[in-house]
Amino acid sequence: MLDLQRLRALHAVSVHGTVGAAAAALGYTPSAVSQQIAKLERETRTVLLERRGRGVRLTEQAEQLATTAQELLAIVERAETELEERRGMPAGRLTVAAFASAARGLMPAVLADLAVRHPALDTRLTEIDPHLSVDLVAKGAVDMAVAHDWDIAPLPAPPGVEQAVIGDDLCDLLVPAGHPFAGRSSVRREELGGERWICQPPGRVCHDWLVRTLREAGHEPDIAHQAEENPTLVALVAAGLGVALIPRLGRGPLPAGVVEVPLDPLPVRRLYALWRSGAARRPAIAETVRTLRSHWPAVSARG
Repeated sequence: MLDLQRLRALHAVSVHGTVGAAAAALGYTPSAVSQQIAKLERETRTVLLERRGRGVRLTEQAEQLATTAQELLAIVERAETELEERRGMPAGRLTVAAFASAARGLMPAVLADLAVRHPALDTRLTEIDPHLSVDLVAKGAVDMAVAHDWDIAPLPAPPGVEQAVIGDDLCDLLVPAGHPFAGRSSVRREELGGERWICQPPGRVCHDWLVRTLREAGHEPDIAHQAEENPTLVALVAAGLGVALIPRLGRGPLPAGVVEVPLDPLPVRRLYALWRSGAARRPAIAETVRTLRSHWPAVSARG
């Protein structure tokens, strides 16, 4: 009989693409994941992973087995949901993927609250960008995602995935002290031409929003510097190297030399919780969504 934990390890490698990423998602070491798959190879008498450069790839047989593993994991999830629903109390493990500023500015208080009120619930957080986390929910790699979209770039929800709004996160233009915009009460988007921009790399939601918005306002953005994390973007602004559009969530206090100026209209990104439809009845999902929503007003006010 095939071992479910070994199938879970293979499914994680299939979803995340590497043994290391699968291990991080499962909370194991890469060595432990490799050992699980090696045991599965012996059980099935089948080669499942092949070397490709410095990484590995799944063989055709492994891809078929990973599909079967996903079906089995879905059956297990339904059984766990039914049991938890009958108990009526959040319990078991709940894996949550959240984008960086939510993981920093929202999730610590939410996770601490859940841990105090529901000790039988083991919530595990992983920091993952929204364009990846929603797909991981759909594939069953994580139970829930906290993701976001912008007003002109709606978040696509795959079939079989449900979502609930957590709240709206406002965004401001950050400029160096001494910049012509620094003393303004607001700046219109049409006035942003000719600025040197600091933003996240292409493919990130914030980058795509900035490019689309400026082009619609008649400007081709001059993106001088790119960085993954908002604190790095703020530091570059503080050094006088350009301007940036930064959401308030998880931003923290601004350093000396950085001035916050509202844009008109004010950019908004909306936060969502997403989960698979099959797990919608699970008390852990409902309680986590409720806790996210209950903490949002205080988090938003701090921002």
